[in-house]
Amino acid sequence: MEDKIIIYYNPSCSKCRETLAILENSGKEFEIIDYRKVPLTGNELRELVKKLGLSVHDILRKDEPLAINLKLIKRKLTDDELIDIVVKNPILIQRPIVVRGEKALLCRPPENVMKLL
Repeated sequence: MEDKIIIYYNPSCSKCRETLAILENSGKEFEIIDYRKVPLTGNELRELVKKLGLSVHDILRKDEPLAINLKLIKRKLTDDELIDIVVKNPILIQRPIVVRGEKALLCRPPENVMKLL
């Protein structure tokens, strides 16, 4: 049995839509999670970051106005502090993120998803 494919998705994001189109054309079954409507918990975000092989800081949208207003880049925050902020403000997450089993990729560019197919 193949590992389940999940895309963490924001429908207003062009990269998310492009990645979704690649998934749809792949013929593989997958689940779409609009992380703005179904926010990640702290533990889910920790697990996602682990699968990505990145830090919480690495998945921040640093140019997002909220990130700038909160001075997230300049402040020396712990991973736990950042996770708390991101859970409350999911718009801060880089996207799309696609997960398959124990692997996850940030699909920027969208073609990155092919590595999981």
